Amino acid sequence: MPIDPVRIAIKGSTQDHLPVEDIIDGIVLLKEGGAALIMQVSSVNFDLLSEKEQASLVFAYGGILNSLNFPIQILIHSTAKDVRIYLTNLTQAEVDQKNPLLKNRIASYRKFIEETVKRNDVLSKTFYLVVPFLPAELGLKQAGNQIIGSVLPMVKKKDAGLPFQKEYIVEKAKAALEPKKDHLIRLFSRLGLEIKPLNTKELIELLYKIYNEDSANSQKIQSLNFTAPMVTTKK
Repeated sequence: MPIDPVRIAIKGSTQDHLPVEDIIDGIVLLKEGGAALIMQVSSVNFDLLSEKEQASLVFAYGGILNSLNFPIQILIHSTAKDVRIYLTNLTQAEVDQKNPLLKNRIASYRKFIEETVKRNDVLSKTFYLVVPFLPAELGLKQAGNQIIGSVLPMVKKKDAGLPFQKEYIVEKAKAALEPKKDHLIRLFSRLGLEIKPLNTKELIELLYKIYNEDSANSQKIQSLNFTAPMVTTKK
């Protein structure tokens, strides 16, 4: 008998398909048993550099990547910049300005900003390095994203969905990721770039913004005692 797909009840939620299990002590725990450290990196205005400086920077950056003996992921997060407050401040400055020449300059600049925003989205880009801790480093074997076996005994009672207890995974991940973090900080400091690991609150905010782009700009996380889903859905 044919099955009517419309009558099949769909169970589960978007939350079930996210790779993140938890965030503890600045470490992102993944449902497959791995983990990750995320570090924010400052940027330079490449276009303002001379050709010689640009070539030198590219050469040094390539040297850093070629010297690494562990994998990293480079993440560029773009968000639309809300300039409404900035335009409101410009309008107020225009009203308060007594000098007619300066008042006209402020008005002209305000109109320029308004026209720029209408023609193009004003984007803010933030750069991150993601350093993974692979399930294999726990002694787990994988087939795709599914763990098919383990060469290590289970540690106490494992958490739901994880091959080991969260505290055990965090401990092992920190031991493996800390030296890599320090190494990356030293390497990127040679380029004049600041690099710092995100703490738990910053990680929660970043992941929430990634999975909730429409609502993230109007909301702010007030507490680390979060119980709401990482992804929200509109009703």
